[in-house]
Amino acid sequence: MITEIAEILVKPGSKQQFEAGVTQAVPLFQRARGCRSMKLERGIENADAYRLVVEWDTLEDHEVHFRGSEDFQAWRALVGGFFAEPPRVSHTCNVLDGF
Repeated sequence: MITEIAEILVKPGSKQQFEAGVTQAVPLFQRARGCRSMKLERGIENADAYRLVVEWDTLEDHEVHFRGSEDFQAWRALVGGFFAEPPRVSHTCNVLDGF
């Protein structure tokens, strides 16, 4: 399993609309091939900064199947207008469960 971490900075004054758009997009992720979970976190020090955390079975499930889908286009249509800049996306894999 891999974790996608998308760091998203939204335009000032658009937090509520962005969060509503992400809420509407939950079914897009739920039905995506290999998608295990998704959550959205908002920054404390900077309330315009978010982190979208999505767990995928494989990198291909995210990079090929989801990004190449109509659901990805729908995701971007729901939230893309609120981005202050392109999201920074990275992928990680777990190496330790401490406790």
